[in-house]
Amino acid sequence: MKKYILLFMFLGWVFLCTLDAQPREIGLQLYSLRNEFKTEVPGTLAQVKEWGIREVEGGGTYGLPMDEFKKLLAENKLKVVSVGADYKQLKENPQAAVEAAKAFDAKYVVCFWIPHNGDEFTFDNIKEAAEVFNAAGKVLQQNGLSLCYHPHGYEFRPYGDGTLFDYLVNNTDPKYFNFEMDVFWVKHPGQDPVALLNKYPNRFLLMHLKDRKPGTEGNQFGRADVETNVVLGTGDVGIAEVMAAAKKAGVKHYFIEDESSHSVEQIPQSLTYLKSLDGDKKGPKDAKVKNKEEKGKDVKVKKTKVKNSK
Repeated sequence: MKKYILLFMFLGWVFLCTLDAQPREIGLQLYSLRNEFKTEVPGTLAQVKEWGIREVEGGGTYGLPMDEFKKLLAENKLKVVSVGADYKQLKENPQAAVEAAKAFDAKYVVCFWIPHNGDEFTFDNIKEAAEVFNAAGKVLQQNGLSLCYHPHGYEFRPYGDGTLFDYLVNNTDPKYFNFEMDVFWVKHPGQDPVALLNKYPNRFLLMHLKDRKPGTEGNQFGRADVETNVVLGTGDVGIAEVMAAAKKAGVKHYFIEDESSHSVEQIPQSLTYLKSLDGDKKGPKDAKVKNKEEKGKDVKVKKTKVKNSK
């Protein structure tokens, strides 16, 4: 009997090691190709397939009827994992977000922005957001969906012994609500993506992979020049370290997001880099790394005090 127990333990260990060795699925945030979609939808989706991508984040149909767009997704073997939802919609009518996600057969719904007055982002803003996300997240969870929020930098303003983001994490229920980390938008306001992943394991279910041109000055306003988006592994975010930490922290889905005007050239180069991290030297066709940026030291970030109207 003891022999069989040891055998089962060994087989289980081998199985877990095999899982750990599997390369991660790398998806694409379709916003990266927003300009291409304006003139060519079928061809743009075909290009995504050609790059070897199978998972995407989106939510729009780029002017096509839903049935026609979904047919193109199926033809190109593309699965919509997550879709966006407006904060106001989540606050006033979360059921509409449920229906939109289910129309795409998506599992995750992501809110990308908390409305606020210009550059002023206060404790009251984050407090209300926590309440909205808990309530909407419960509705989504009851419908088999998961709600996440994608920070854009202004959430990392100091508050108490931490930041407003810390308040949001600590005052939301992970059963109903979690996060999508955009590593650029964590680095840009002066935070460390790896430290944040380690601090809050299993709270970041989704991740945007985006690297930043060395020497870029950050801020806590949620603003950046899209041309500071560079090929993954050539910027100052530390993508290799992030990917290692993300695996341990429980990130489930990864999406390259390249908002630059060179995204079509840069995306396959980024895919090649990510594959090399998983030990796969074969990248997408014609993926040769160009425009390598010289690694630079971290730069200062303009920080903003939080107004507490309480």
